Amino acid sequence: MKIFVTGGAGFIGSALVLHLVNDLGHDVLNVDAMTYAANPVSLASLANNPKHRLVEADICDAPRIRALMSEYQPDAVMHLAAESHVDRSISGPGAFVRTNVVGTQIMLDAARAHWDQLKGAAKDQFRFLHISTDEVFGSLGPVGSFNEETRYDPRSPYSASKAGSDHLVRAWGETYGLPILISNCSNNYGPRQFPEKLIPLMILNAFEGKPLPVYGDGLNVRDWLLVDDHARALTTILTKGAPGETYVVGGRAEKTNITIVKTICAICDELFPHKAPHEKLITYVADRPGHDRRYAIDPSKIERELGWTPQARFETALRDTVIWYRDNESWWRPIREGVYRGERLGLAKA
Repeated sequence: MKIFVTGGAGFIGSALVLHLVNDLGHDVLNVDAMTYAANPVSLASLANNPKHRLVEADICDAPRIRALMSEYQPDAVMHLAAESHVDRSISGPGAFVRTNVVGTQIMLDAARAHWDQLKGAAKDQFRFLHISTDEVFGSLGPVGSFNEETRYDPRSPYSASKAGSDHLVRAWGETYGLPILISNCSNNYGPRQFPEKLIPLMILNAFEGKPLPVYGDGLNVRDWLLVDDHARALTTILTKGAPGETYVVGGRAEKTNITIVKTICAICDELFPHKAPHEKLITYVADRPGHDRRYAIDPSKIERELGWTPQARFETALRDTVIWYRDNESWWRPIREGVYRGERLGLAKA
């Protein structure tokens, strides 16, 4: 297949592109605005691969996106490009509305224009897969899980912007007949994640002997999904999912934030015993405004209907992730010395 991927130089996007090209042999046009969270080094192994082309372009640039769509003539679109960090959305929501809402509308219009001119099997087989988040569903109590029928209840500017983009995608499917698919995933982790997110931030701070800031009481719960498992889920949805359907994707690995941090400390104690105990670095800080208490995903639909299941065991995959960051300082060191040094985000007024 020829697949138009947006946001393919980011964390989830780069894992997806590597899977599409290296494991499945697809051709990929990778369109990314190359903002702070994008890292072309993540795609270095594809530098001379004719099946991958990386183009720096903003999804809000409608003429450019339409021209790329017309030139490439894709069989499918996988739309991941988004502003994604809740803390940043608190202090600067405008960028999230622009990219996540307006950018998605522009992508939908370009995909529709392309799809309208297709004929026969090419038209029947075309898909637009929009990759979203479980945060659109709001916060759970101590029991229960999100599924495809859960009502939307976004609580942050980030989740509200993603909820808006989900609604636009469904509207383009209903109004124009565009063959859309939507996925809502739980928290991802793994190699090549920008270190503003919980797991890589804690890993790198532990490496450097810096405080490990835990929001509130540390008992907020997230359902963790290895990024490589997520990449497999997305390609499964693209090729096997029914147009118009939504699939929630989770790793069946609910953990409190403090459990995650203490597990990382234990792994670092093993890898760097001369710096142990790393738990002495844990520091409780003021909670994030509007911090959702618990997320959990019930992925029964994708498991039952499409045959996907998460393969990673969390504790093993987390240890592998810590080791990856230990062995790939050349990937993260320029970030820590440049665009993001580990500072707290999300409390400053815009």
